[in-house]
Amino acid sequence: MPAATGDWAHYPALDELFGYNGSGVMPGRTWVIAPDANSLRERWEILTQAKPEEKQELFVPHLNKGKLGDRHVDRVVRKGLTGFPDNATPIASDRGAGLEPVQYGFRSFDRQWIIPDNRVLNRPNPELWKSHGKKQIYLTALHRTAPSSGPALTICASVPDLDHYKGSFGGRVFPLWQDAAATQPNLPPNLLAQLGKQYKVSVTAEDVIAYLAAVAANPAYTARFQSDLSQPGLRIPITCDAKLFSRAVELGRQVVWLHTFGERFADAKAGRPPGPPRVPKERAPRIPKSGAIPDDPDAMPDEIGYDESQQRLLVGTGFVDKVLPAVWNYEVSGKRVLTQWFSYRKKNRERPIIGDRRPPSKLGDIQPDHWLAEYTTELLNVLHVLTLLVELEPAQATLLESLCDGPTIEFH
Repeated sequence: MPAATGDWAHYPALDELFGYNGSGVMPGRTWVIAPDANSLRERWEILTQAKPEEKQELFVPHLNKGKLGDRHVDRVVRKGLTGFPDNATPIASDRGAGLEPVQYGFRSFDRQWIIPDNRVLNRPNPELWKSHGKKQIYLTALHRTAPSSGPALTICASVPDLDHYKGSFGGRVFPLWQDAAATQPNLPPNLLAQLGKQYKVSVTAEDVIAYLAAVAANPAYTARFQSDLSQPGLRIPITCDAKLFSRAVELGRQVVWLHTFGERFADAKAGRPPGPPRVPKERAPRIPKSGAIPDDPDAMPDEIGYDESQQRLLVGTGFVDKVLPAVWNYEVSGKRVLTQWFSYRKKNRERPIIGDRRPPSKLGDIQPDHWLAEYTTELLNVLHVLTLLVELEPAQATLLESLCDGPTIEFH
């Protein structure tokens, strides 16, 4: 790879701005994740009540040179994930109720559910579960490859998947806090003091992550530095100007609030009320009575499309009005968010088996036979978030230009 040159070479790397970064959760099996929690409860019941000879096949253990790998139905896993009970009973003899599913950062802007049982997750990354709490914020970004378009990093409030950023090529997770109580920032020891000295104000860990969101969680960053990104790894211009820093932090708090669906940085006085963000009514995405997405099995949607002339998102025989073209086209490094989100909720969710990989567990076939009301609710949540992010992009682009045109801090 060519060496970094010019101003880019003097910007600190993203991983230099955090103490720890690691892989997201690698479950190793698809049936432990679903867009609705009830499917996971049903899958667990089918698994635990199955005959002993059927359990291994349903579980889908990994094989290593023909031998059972990390997780299988006879494996004893004594420690549970942090925050969840230990259970040393092997799956083979477990006939009890499963743990309640928890929300999971499956993909950018796609919140799903996962079974938080250490016995069924190949590589759960215990560090992420140990430090998870109500104030935790995760940045995710590619590591060995570079983003091609859209935001260069995305943000979530739930423990994220290995492929959270774009659905493939893995990446790294950068938690804001080292602990669940959010008392120990996951930042280099002197970073906050150094920034505070530069700007002559107190700088918090939340300020840092908001700044990063303002700078890099937008398409202008990816476009501006596309040639520099031929060498994978994000670099962040950090301004010397206290006013610019403050402006970026305020804008970034809005970005984090949107990426986390209002679960982080809520502040009603600042226009960020708690709960899913909402576009002002006059321009908000809406489903008219005639566009209701049917909830009967025969009309389960299997295709999603867009009518640009009417600014209408088509979901099977239903539709959503007031969807901007930029929202329909919103992508994260080549992956269109809405089509990827829909692919996990449509009628036919089969995915091609690549190479000699074994077929997935039949447990994955246990899913709703109709479009759920909660799918509609979450689709509208996603559309509101993307609409507001699109509206922020010009401000983020202007900010980035100002940051790069002015002096930036060189860290040593």
